[in-house]
Amino acid sequence: MNASPPSLSKTRPHVAVIGAGPGGLAAAMLLASSGVRVTVFEKDAVVGGRTRTMTAPGGYRFDIGPTFFLYPRILAEIFEACGARLEDEVDLIRLDPQYRLIFEGANPVSIEATPDLARMEAEVAKINPADAAGVRSFMAENRVKLEAFRPVLERPFPGVMTYLAPEVMNGLKHLRPWLSLDQELQRHFSDPRTRLAFSFQSKYLGMSPFRCPSMFSILSFLEYEHGVFHPRGGCGVVSEAMARVAESVGVDIRLNTKVDRIVFEGRRAVGVEAGGRLHAVDAVVVNADFAHAIPGLMEEEQRPQWPDKKIAEARYSCSTFMLYLGIEGQLDLAHHTVLLAEDYENNLAQIEAGIIPQNPSLYVQAAASTDPSMAPPGHSTLYMLVPVPNLLGGADWATEEPRYRRLALDRLKAIGLHDIESRIRYEKIISPQGWQDDYAVGYGATFNLAHNVRQMMHFRPRNRFGKARGVYLVGGGTHPGSGLPVIYEGARISADLLLQDLGMARSERSPSHMRANAGAFSSQVDSLGGSENATKQSAGD
Repeated sequence: MNASPPSLSKTRPHVAVIGAGPGGLAAAMLLASSGVRVTVFEKDAVVGGRTRTMTAPGGYRFDIGPTFFLYPRILAEIFEACGARLEDEVDLIRLDPQYRLIFEGANPVSIEATPDLARMEAEVAKINPADAAGVRSFMAENRVKLEAFRPVLERPFPGVMTYLAPEVMNGLKHLRPWLSLDQELQRHFSDPRTRLAFSFQSKYLGMSPFRCPSMFSILSFLEYEHGVFHPRGGCGVVSEAMARVAESVGVDIRLNTKVDRIVFEGRRAVGVEAGGRLHAVDAVVVNADFAHAIPGLMEEEQRPQWPDKKIAEARYSCSTFMLYLGIEGQLDLAHHTVLLAEDYENNLAQIEAGIIPQNPSLYVQAAASTDPSMAPPGHSTLYMLVPVPNLLGGADWATEEPRYRRLALDRLKAIGLHDIESRIRYEKIISPQGWQDDYAVGYGATFNLAHNVRQMMHFRPRNRFGKARGVYLVGGGTHPGSGLPVIYEGARISADLLLQDLGMARSERSPSHMRANAGAFSSQVDSLGGSENATKQSAGD
């Protein structure tokens, strides 16, 4: 399909999307709004993939994976392309403070991370007074970096010649691949704890700030500049809204329907086998987890750049040990709390070496105080995420799970929760083994392929995938990478490539009225809280 579009003059082209995760839903919305007939095949009974919200017995609600929303501009544009408005479909609550950071050590310190830069300077001064002056220089530099790097994130990388495009060359000069994220931040902050406050966000990629590339300083910048949001009802409501809008533009979403393989005629994808039937299509978009799904969906001859051996030997993110707790009574916690172990760097080194940490860092969400719909009256929910090695580390989680549950609950004492176990009224655990077995996450690597330099841009599995014609990737396993805003952008890249190959390319990727409306939406959500500067910037996106 890449070389020449199929003959489709008399019928609408038909595209199968495998998986109703964020990338699959975004691609379906864009394709259907451009006139393509789209069928989404989802193996589970609900949409969203890991971006779903579970309702547990007793009325407790938990996000299974992502627990907050960043940078709504991209998704707002996708909704706008379908004639809908994100703000009409989802109530996004901007958080301030964004999270509470607790640094363990001989002299423990806690700060409230806020998008109000004057207040944030005062919070940073609690760690190290000299570092307060670096907050605004960090923001100013990364404001320039994001604008320069956006063209890199918004285009495909089919090969090395892409690097010669002027806008890519301009963006790449900000990459500084010889520096880690922590080294990059040394230009602004002298105290390692301050640097950690602006780099722990690399855990969203399942990576260490001491190893991941310096370009990822834009992650914390995005939080402070454009906000951290809680979707009322949980992040799953975003996926549900995407599905509603997708269906409104004609997408056929088939739940409980697993695709077993992609069918080819020569090099061209011509259908998918699902539910014991062959469904003829003109192209296939794969949103299923890359490492878990691709070896079963496609024969190696169709993907010589990524044979089974290469997939098995690639670098993958860490995994997570999850506890979802329904608690009787109220919790005296921030919406988000991040506990950073005293020896954080060694903590991460252990994980990369396949060693389960015994004094782990952890992330905790207590959403019910912000959003009472997340728990029944008089109760609370507690979402705990503990970074641990993926399954390539070799741990037997059937044995480790009870022990690590006990350890994780004991770690809650470090954030001020001492009496939690007697108040637990609901409990669910997902271990790395559970991520693989129950949620189809390859190697239990919850953040997909790692984001080291050798697995980014044209080194990452490409949006237009393999030697086969008519297969496209979306999700964290393809360019630009993991994280919801980036996955949405990747879906837009892949949808644009597919439309080009069908001879249906849009004349404008993002019409000016779409950008204006999306910017106006950013201003509306920013007005709910945060810095004056953040509001001004988001309105000008």
